[in-house]
Order: sequence, then C-alpha cells, then structure tokens
Amino acid sequence: MLEAGCWLTAPRARDPRMPLLTIAFPVFDPVAFAIGPFVVRWYALAYIGGIVLGWIYARALIKNVKFWAGPSPVTLPQLDDFILWVTIGIIVGGRTGYVLFYNPMFFMQHPAEIFELWKGGMSFHGGFLGCVAAVMLFARRNNISILSLGDIVTAVGPIGLFLGRIANFINSELWGRAADPTLPWAMIFPNGGPIPRHPSQLYEAALEGIVLFTILAVMIRMGALKRPGLILGSFITIYGIARIIGEFFREPDPQLGFLWGGLTMGMLLSVPMIIAGAIIIAAARRRKAAETVAPI
Repeated sequence: MLEAGCWLTAPRARDPRMPLLTIAFPVFDPVAFAIGPFVVRWYALAYIGGIVLGWIYARALIKNVKFWAGPSPVTLPQLDDFILWVTIGIIVGGRTGYVLFYNPMFFMQHPAEIFELWKGGMSFHGGFLGCVAAVMLFARRNNISILSLGDIVTAVGPIGLFLGRIANFINSELWGRAADPTLPWAMIFPNGGPIPRHPSQLYEAALEGIVLFTILAVMIRMGALKRPGLILGSFITIYGIARIIGEFFREPDPQLGFLWGGLTMGMLLSVPMIIAGAIIIAAARRRKAAETVAPI
C-alpha cells in the first residue's frame, strides 16, 4: 500500500548541482494484506504472480501449433505437473544460492536462519540452477526434450523477473549506487542514507523483464521454438548481459562489497551464463528444426 503523502520533495541542497526537486522514495507497506495472523507480503505475491502468469503464457505457447516443427514436445497436462517441480526448484535453488554465494559466513554461524525465508535473501543465479535441475529431472522422468522444456520455461521467465524487481523496489531493497545529483529521477531511499541513488530495481525490471521478454517473444514468432535450445541459450546470454549492465548501477551487497577490480558478485556469476548461453545458441543453430520432437 502507498501511504498518503509519500511522494514528498526535498528542497535544493547546498550542492549547486542538485536539481530543484529530489524524489523521495514512496514508502510502501511491504505487507500486501493480512488476515488475522496470516500475512502476505508483496515479495511473495511477486513469486506467485510470476508462476501463475508464466503458466498461462506457457500454455498459450504449447497450444499454438505454428510455433513448433510438428506437435509440441510438451503436453498441457505435463506442464501442469511441472509447475510444482519448478516452484520447488526456484525456491530451494534461490535460497541455497544466496546462502553459498552472498552470505556463507553468516549462515555458518546461524544455520537455523537458512530456513527463515520470510526474512528475505534469494539469489537469481541459484534459483536458475534450481530451475535447471527441475527441468532436467522432470524431462528425463517424462521422456520429453530437456531443451524444449527449457525453452518454454525461459520464455516465460522474464515475467517473474519483472515482478520480482518491482517487489525489490516496493521493499526498498537492492537500491542503486549514488547518482549524479543532477539526475532527474535520482531517488532518496529511506534505508539508503540521505544521498540520491539510482532506482536500479526499476532499471533491472526494464532490462531483465520487459526488454528480455520482448526479444524472446519476437524470436518465438520468428520460429525460434523450432530449434530446441535457441530460446534457452538466448535467455541465458541476454540475461547475463542485462545483469552485468544493471550491476553498474546497483549498490553491492554490504557483506561482500566490490570484489576484484570493482566487479560485483552478480557480475562474476553472470559471465559463465553468457559463455554457456552462447554455446547453447551455436548448437541450436546447427541443429535441424525437425529435431524439435526428439528428446534431447
């Protein structure tokens, strides 16, 4: 909920470069609604919304025969069964990735807090690996194409990424680095100190959500699903590039800070994604479209 009078403006600071008005962060309540002791936060709604909307879009892709070189390699009942698998993969992988990549020393000292998901702390790269594991296990069990199932999952992935970054913004977390005071949309976050900062969550929502979704949607309409792995590889590569760009504006996690040469953990984890994605794209382009129906 947006509290009344939140969009306040601050007067010109002493720095002559400061704009006439500086945007103050709109103070949102992180709790979307509560029914008695049952509390639902915006971040949880982002996950739920991403999964539900992604499921709806995935069903539409499967049902459109024009997108496939023959029958779709995944049936609608199989997709419905897969939702539970991928949900578990995202949550377990996302939490495990955060524990291992971003705060291992803290959780070694407080292992019980690993399971306290309501306190926050999820990693996209870990969640992606968990999703990959879910895809591979489900595809093997059901004798369907790993690459084609991966194509479907990554085609809908930007929906969840977009909603997740919006939830980061609502929670006033993962805010950006200090911005040039003359930047018109520089924002003062309540827990980010008195200096104007980049609203990096919105930058990432645009790059990882809107831009990535649009590119993949155009590729699908140009026949990309007829070459297994092409959407999967494109998602991995483009996300890695978008994440590295976003990291230039995002404040590093305080427990890690900047790493070698000013790099961040998000940048380092994205480099292997770009390489792996490029390899998958190259293999998909060499593969004949007719091979779509074969389990790979």
